[in-house]
Amino acid sequence: MGRERLRIAQVAPLAEAVPPKLYGGTERVIWWLTEALADLGHDVTLYASGDSTASARLVSCADTGLRLAGVNDHTAYTLVMLDRVLKAADTFDVIHFHTDLFQYPIFRHVAHKCVTTLHGRHDLPDYWPVFRNFPEMSLVSISDAQRTPMPDANFVATIHHGLPETLIPFSPEGGDYLAFIGRISPEKRPDRAIEIATRAGVPLRIAAKVDRVDRDYFEERIKPLLDHPLIEFIGEISDDQKPAFLGGALALLFPIDWPEPFGLVMIEAMAAGTPVIAWDNGSVPEVVREGTNGLIVASIDEAVAAVGKVRALKRAEVRRCFEARFTAGRMARDYAALYRRLAEPARPAFPFDLAVPA
Repeated sequence: MGRERLRIAQVAPLAEAVPPKLYGGTERVIWWLTEALADLGHDVTLYASGDSTASARLVSCADTGLRLAGVNDHTAYTLVMLDRVLKAADTFDVIHFHTDLFQYPIFRHVAHKCVTTLHGRHDLPDYWPVFRNFPEMSLVSISDAQRTPMPDANFVATIHHGLPETLIPFSPEGGDYLAFIGRISPEKRPDRAIEIATRAGVPLRIAAKVDRVDRDYFEERIKPLLDHPLIEFIGEISDDQKPAFLGGALALLFPIDWPEPFGLVMIEAMAAGTPVIAWDNGSVPEVVREGTNGLIVASIDEAVAAVGKVRALKRAEVRRCFEARFTAGRMARDYAALYRRLAEPARPAFPFDLAVPA
């Protein structure tokens, strides 16, 4: 199809607006991708909640994001949205789903123009039967690590996330504290972050939300650790506060204890020029280039030692690595290349390689 304009449907989850009002990494990525595809000149239609804002044509499928509206079961709204997409399917070259399950049987007959990005963890077998039963439905992984538990699924590409270059400006000076940002949960291991900081003798600022499901963990395991002069618990911060928080840090601590599919906060920190000290789990080896934009560790001792080494990393080089590998423009170009292959009358064999900078 060459370089001509593509007609693209982006189908978002309805839990949050696009972009989200508060928490919602998936919805942020969808927004960044939608805007970047529009910037490339493509005709994009976004199916999302009505309080979403985007340069694309918006089809409202719920008045507001369902989580903040107090709707616990999103099944009915999602099915109605998918029916609306189906009725318009002939008007699109490509239909890009960011939803989990229901599209597979509904869109099987037009699988040649459909692709689903998997945004969550898939090391648990809950969804595997669907991927096995609908092998004609194309899948995109957000890291190679994410697809490891399902080597036989129909993955057609790995496309790493990207964010706008101007979203978090470069901070050449950095600061003297370690940063932790995200959720307070057992798999994110804020307790590791606290131990690393106290042993290294470096202040730690924790900008994190506490979900209801993790409240007991916070009260019993984390709150007692906060009573230390080096530890400052800030709570959840807004997108407007992130640039100063990340840009003012010596390093971001990412001490995860689970197979993280991607980890947006790593590239948010890198955009500011702030290097990452991260555990060797999930996507970390794909995102962190050892000794360039961060350091990869496998123990508390290694992490404490890394705090001393991280000052030697050049913040300008961290930013350059972000610009080369993790911008929204790069993400959109990769998806556009995939869309064109899907839209070609004679589809080539999958998977195919995308020209992502090393």
